[in-house]
Amino acid sequence: MSTLSLLRTLFSYRAWANAEFLEKMEGFDPELHAQDRRDALRLINHNLVVDRIFAAHLVGVAHEFVEDNLADVPSLEDLRAAVAASDEWYLNYLDTATPEQLSESVPFVFTDGDTGCMSREEILTHLVIHSGYHRGEVGRIMSRLSISMPWDTFAVYLHQAEPSRRGRP
Repeated sequence: MSTLSLLRTLFSYRAWANAEFLEKMEGFDPELHAQDRRDALRLINHNLVVDRIFAAHLVGVAHEFVEDNLADVPSLEDLRAAVAASDEWYLNYLDTATPEQLSESVPFVFTDGDTGCMSREEILTHLVIHSGYHRGEVGRIMSRLSISMPWDTFAVYLHQAEPSRRGRP
């Protein structure tokens, strides 16, 4: 499997996992779980902001962010729509990316002013790992509150996306 093919699969998984997770976040009671719900929304919004920052780096344009999160917490509905649009953007980006482009180094400036440089494939890999980490943080909150969570694993995604994988020795 090529790096490009693997990244496409990982971003398809990530879009699936994000959608599943955001749906399950409906289980937060806005009054009973107000602070936990806010914390969970901020974690997912942080993922979104980081995604938007790195999308700008990938295409070589400036972004409007001065921090890696927003002061205002979006509603779950708004966050769900924005995350879905971002996931779609990355899937479209990968549909047009070439292996040569993925290996190119991209210099950038972090929101704290420090400089960095990563290849496009390193940036994309970072985003998959980063989002999984923060979905895990939200999952711990949901688990503590006994809120139903999705099976957020790559193996589950692969077997749902490709049922023919089942039953193989």
